[in-house]
Amino acid sequence: MSTKKILIIDDDEDILEVAQLTFETVSNWQVFTATSGSEGIIKAQLELPDAILLDVMMPGMDGIATFDRLQSIPATQKIPVILLTAKVQSIDKQRFATLEVAGIIAKPFDPMQLTNQVEEILDATGVRSIE
Repeated sequence: MSTKKILIIDDDEDILEVAQLTFETVSNWQVFTATSGSEGIIKAQLELPDAILLDVMMPGMDGIATFDRLQSIPATQKIPVILLTAKVQSIDKQRFATLEVAGIIAKPFDPMQLTNQVEEILDATGVRSIE
Protein backbone atom coordinates (compact mmCIF):
# COMPACT_ATOMS: atom_id res chain seq x y z
CA MET A 1 0.00 0.00 0.00
CA SER A 2 1.46 3.36 -0.98
CA THR A 3 1.46 6.30 1.39
CA LYS A 4 -1.33 8.80 0.81
CA LYS A 5 -0.22 12.34 0.02
CA ILE A 6 -2.07 15.53 0.86
CA LEU A 7 -1.27 19.17 0.18
CA ILE A 8 -2.58 21.65 2.75
CA ILE A 9 -2.78 25.25 1.57
CA ASP A 10 -3.51 27.76 4.34
CA ASP A 11 -2.00 31.11 5.30
CA ASP A 12 -2.39 30.34 9.03
CA GLU A 13 0.79 28.66 10.28
CA ASP A 14 -1.00 27.24 13.36
CA ILE A 15 -3.62 25.51 11.23
CA LEU A 16 -0.92 24.13 8.94
CA GLU A 17 1.01 22.76 11.91
CA VAL A 18 -2.03 21.16 13.57
CA ALA A 19 -3.32 19.66 10.32
CA GLN A 20 0.11 18.36 9.32
CA LEU A 21 0.67 16.76 12.71
CA THR A 22 -2.80 15.19 12.58
CA PHE A 23 -2.37 13.67 9.12
CA GLU A 24 1.11 12.38 9.88
CA THR A 25 0.39 10.87 13.28
CA VAL A 26 -3.24 9.77 13.08
CA SER A 27 -3.31 8.43 9.52
CA ASN A 28 0.31 8.27 8.38
CA TRP A 29 -0.25 10.52 5.35
CA GLN A 30 2.67 12.29 3.68
CA VAL A 31 1.95 16.00 4.06
CA PHE A 32 3.05 18.95 1.98
CA THR A 33 2.15 22.50 3.01
CA ALA A 34 1.91 25.88 1.35
CA THR A 35 1.14 29.27 2.88
CA SER A 36 -0.27 30.89 -0.26
CA GLY A 37 -2.27 29.99 -3.32
CA SER A 38 0.64 30.56 -5.69
CA GLU A 39 2.97 28.39 -3.58
CA GLY A 40 0.24 25.74 -3.39
CA ILE A 41 -0.15 25.63 -7.17
CA ILE A 42 3.59 25.05 -7.61
CA LYS A 43 3.66 22.32 -4.95
CA ALA A 44 0.56 20.65 -6.40
CA GLN A 45 2.29 20.38 -9.78
CA LEU A 46 5.53 19.09 -8.25
CA GLU A 47 4.09 16.61 -5.74
CA LEU A 48 0.80 15.58 -7.42
CA PRO A 49 -0.93 14.85 -4.09
CA ASP A 50 -3.91 12.53 -3.74
CA ALA A 51 -5.96 15.39 -2.28
CA ILE A 52 -5.69 19.10 -1.52
CA LEU A 53 -7.08 20.77 1.60
CA LEU A 54 -7.52 24.42 0.61
CA ASP A 55 -8.32 27.42 2.81
CA VAL A 56 -10.88 29.73 1.22
CA MET A 57 -9.83 33.04 2.80
CA MET A 58 -6.20 33.90 2.08
CA PRO A 59 -4.56 37.20 1.18
CA GLY A 60 -3.58 37.73 -2.43
CA MET A 61 -4.85 34.71 -4.32
CA ASP A 62 -7.77 33.37 -2.30
CA GLY A 63 -8.86 29.74 -2.21
CA ILE A 64 -11.43 30.10 -4.98
CA ALA A 65 -8.90 31.69 -7.35
CA THR A 66 -6.39 28.99 -6.38
CA PHE A 67 -8.98 26.28 -7.08
CA ASP A 68 -9.80 27.82 -10.46
CA ARG A 69 -6.10 27.89 -11.38
CA LEU A 70 -5.62 24.26 -10.27
CA GLN A 71 -8.57 23.30 -12.48
CA SER A 72 -6.97 24.98 -15.50
CA ILE A 73 -3.75 22.95 -15.24
CA PRO A 74 -4.01 19.46 -16.80
CA ALA A 75 -1.67 17.89 -14.22
CA THR A 76 -3.71 19.14 -11.24
CA GLN A 77 -7.29 19.37 -12.50
CA LYS A 78 -8.27 15.88 -11.37
CA ILE A 79 -6.84 16.18 -7.85
CA PRO A 80 -9.77 16.30 -5.39
CA VAL A 81 -9.92 19.64 -3.57
CA ILE A 82 -11.59 20.01 -0.18
CA LEU A 83 -12.27 23.56 0.95
CA LEU A 84 -11.42 24.50 4.51
CA THR A 85 -13.48 27.51 5.55
CA ALA A 86 -14.99 29.47 8.40
CA LYS A 87 -17.62 30.73 5.93
CA VAL A 88 -20.47 28.29 6.35
CA GLN A 89 -23.48 30.58 5.93
CA SER A 90 -26.09 29.36 3.45
CA ILE A 91 -25.06 31.96 0.86
CA ASP A 92 -21.47 30.72 1.07
CA LYS A 93 -22.59 27.09 0.83
CA GLN A 94 -24.56 27.94 -2.32
CA ARG A 95 -21.50 29.64 -3.81
CA PHE A 96 -19.27 26.67 -2.98
CA ALA A 97 -21.87 24.24 -4.36
CA THR A 98 -21.36 25.71 -7.83
CA LEU A 99 -17.69 24.73 -7.70
CA GLU A 100 -16.62 21.19 -8.48
CA VAL A 101 -14.87 20.69 -5.15
CA ALA A 102 -14.87 17.28 -3.49
CA GLY A 103 -16.21 18.72 -0.23
CA ILE A 104 -16.12 21.38 2.46
CA ILE A 105 -14.80 21.19 6.02
CA ALA A 106 -15.77 23.97 8.43
CA LYS A 107 -13.31 25.82 10.63
CA PRO A 108 -12.70 25.40 13.43
CA PHE A 109 -12.25 21.67 12.86
CA ASP A 110 -11.63 18.88 15.34
CA PRO A 111 -8.03 17.80 14.67
CA MET A 112 -8.78 14.22 15.73
CA GLN A 113 -11.60 14.00 13.16
CA LEU A 114 -9.88 15.80 10.28
CA THR A 115 -8.42 12.74 8.56
CA ASN A 116 -11.72 10.88 8.93
CA GLN A 117 -13.58 13.83 7.41
CA VAL A 118 -11.20 13.97 4.46
CA GLU A 119 -11.40 10.22 3.87
CA GLU A 120 -15.22 10.27 4.09
CA ILE A 121 -15.38 13.06 1.51
CA LEU A 122 -13.03 11.18 -0.80
CA ASP A 123 -15.06 7.98 -0.34
CA ALA A 124 -18.33 9.81 -1.06
CA THR A 125 -16.94 11.27 -4.27
CA GLY A 126 -15.63 7.92 -5.42
CA VAL A 127 -12.00 9.00 -5.15
CA ARG A 128 -10.16 6.03 -3.76
CA SER A 129 -7.06 5.94 -5.88
CA ILE A 130 -5.18 6.85 -2.70
CA GLU A 131 -5.31 3.37 -1.18
